[in-house]
This record gives sequence, C-alpha cells and structure tokens, in this order.
Amino acid sequence: MDAAQPRSPETGLDALEVSAAGRPPLRQTFARKILPPVIAIALILVVWQALISLRIVEDPTKLPSPADVGNEFKDAWLQGRLLGYIWTSIARGLLGFLLALAIGTPLGLLVARVTFVRAAVKPLLTGLQSLPSVAWVPPAVIWLGLNNSMMYAVILLGAVPSIAGGLVSGIDQVPPLFLRAGRTMGATGLRGAWHIVLPAALPGYLAGLKQGWAFSWRSLMAAEIIASSPDLGIGLGALLENGRNAGSMPMVFEAILLILFVGVAVDLLIFSPLERRVLRSRGLLVKS
Repeated sequence: MDAAQPRSPETGLDALEVSAAGRPPLRQTFARKILPPVIAIALILVVWQALISLRIVEDPTKLPSPADVGNEFKDAWLQGRLLGYIWTSIARGLLGFLLALAIGTPLGLLVARVTFVRAAVKPLLTGLQSLPSVAWVPPAVIWLGLNNSMMYAVILLGAVPSIAGGLVSGIDQVPPLFLRAGRTMGATGLRGAWHIVLPAALPGYLAGLKQGWAFSWRSLMAAEIIASSPDLGIGLGALLENGRNAGSMPMVFEAILLILFVGVAVDLLIFSPLERRVLRSRGLLVKS
C-alpha cells in the first residue's frame, strides 16, 4: 500500500471524531459516574445515623435508624415479599406507560400537524400536565371501581398529556428545511411522519417520554396509596399506606426507598442510554 495513501476513511478529521466518541476507560467511568452517587449515598447514611446517635431526633416513631430500615428490608426479603412489592408496581407502571405511549404518540402527531386540532387540544394538554395526578384517583374509583383498570386509567390521564406535549414541542423545533426536503423526496403523510418528522423530533420526544414515565410512576403511587385493596395486591404505594396505618416508620421508609430506587433504576437503565444514543448520533455528545 502506498505510504501517501490514507490507510482508512477514519484518518484526519474522521479519526479525531471517532477517537473522541470512543468508549472511555473503565477507571474514568467509575470515577465520573459510579463513585459520585456512592459517595452521596454514604454521606446521607452518615448524616442519618448522626441524627440518631447524637439524639437530635430521639423519637424512633418519627425517624427510624438505618439499621431498623435495613432489618425491615431483611424481613421482607426472607419472607419472600420484597420482590412481590416491586414487581406488582413495576408491571402496572410499565404496562400503563406503554398504553400511554400508544395513545400519546399519535395524539401528539395530530396536534402538531393539524392546525384546528392544535388550537382545540394543545391548551387542554398543557392544563392536564399541571393537574396533580392524585386528583384523578377519586373519579377513577367511582367510574371503574377498585381494580387494575382504575390504576391504568389514572396512569393514562397523568402520562398521555406529557408524552403528547413532548412530541409537539419536538416537532415544533424541526427545521422547516427538513420537511420541505422530505416532501420533495415524496415523504408525505404517514411516510413523512415516520421517516422525517419523528426522527427529527426525537430529542424533544424523548424528553416527553421521560416526563411521561415520571408522571406514570407518580400517578400509580397515588392510586395505590389512596385506593389500596387486598384484591389489588400489595404494591409499593400500598406498602407505604400499610406502614402509615401500622405506625411503622421502618416500613414507611422501606416503601419510600423502594419507590425511589425503581424510579432511578428505570431512568438509568432505559432513558439515559436512549438519550445518550440520540445525542451521540446527532454529534451533541462527544464524551460519555
């Protein structure tokens, strides 16, 4: 091979781009992404235990010790109930979110692309996003009764406006040149929406999905707390309510920590990788 000939298409500026976008070393990933939250959790535990040890909070019915909460987790695990609590809520939350996704996506496209629908529906979507999810629980119970359908109805009413609103915002930020180029190449109607509009609006749409999941999860917890019933099983919201009824602060803290854990885990395992992939594909994320 001629020495003056480039060895591969990745030379020059392409090589710089590929090198910058490469996977960082494991030590760097640990130092930048794993170590900081570990340190934050350790500091929280230290402060928590200090409040107990220094008798700043002396009443265990108001603030249990980390050991008491840990024993509550241990008992639930040994009795085989811990995973059941988590799965009951996650199964409802994910199914409700998928239903909201199936409804919110076409609704967002319709609102974004049809002027009359935008004028009629967009203010309603904005208003529904500001309405607390807990407000839907009483009417949903009256309409549907104490069952899973009521849970899914509350999730849909909380999540659909966020998903549709995020997609509308993303589409509004699509450069008109993209749409004209798509029409020139024959990408109109559903083809244009699938091949041009949705890919171009993906960052805003993804932000709407993240917000939609947050609303789904909060809506579900509100429904499980207010409308708890033995026939519905014990999810994390029902566990929180059971702890309040029993006056057991360790159980209350157990439920709170599990709710927080699931919310963070879904974001780290699903939405954050998707967001990084979308940003990296658009050249907006050089270092990961």
